[in-house]
Amino acid sequence: MANGNISSKGLDFIAGWEGFRARLYNDALGHCTIGFGHLVHRGGCSGAEPPGFKDGITRAEGIALLRADSQIAVRAVNAGVHVPLTQHKFDALVSFTFNVGTGAFQGSTLLRVVNEGRHADVPAQLSRWTNKGLPGLVNRRRAESNLYVHGTY
Repeated sequence: MANGNISSKGLDFIAGWEGFRARLYNDALGHCTIGFGHLVHRGGCSGAEPPGFKDGITRAEGIALLRADSQIAVRAVNAGVHVPLTQHKFDALVSFTFNVGTGAFQGSTLLRVVNEGRHADVPAQLSRWTNKGLPGLVNRRRAESNLYVHGTY
């Protein structure tokens, strides 16, 4: 039933958590990456990357890549959610899905809780996804909860 798209504020919210790097770098898994975590290719950066990335990118270019990359999460939220959502609730779920992956979202108790209309229970479900209490994920889930419940970007 959800049939939305990520808002500009939602995209900025995700960008704030992902962090921006203007130059090519190898991510934690050793894959060549740029911008807000945009995968250029699997495997380390080798100098054979596309010309548009070799000299780095601007923040605006990074946001454009993030907008395109976020569409996978947008489609998963649209496909999985069968109740109406406000924009901020939609954006919170897209942020979560972008971070944990579409498979994790689609099989989650969180999605079931949302579809049952139990919106007050969403923060507790989000807080379960912190990889055993990693501080960065605890903070991100808290912010996603505030976004979902209160619309605080």
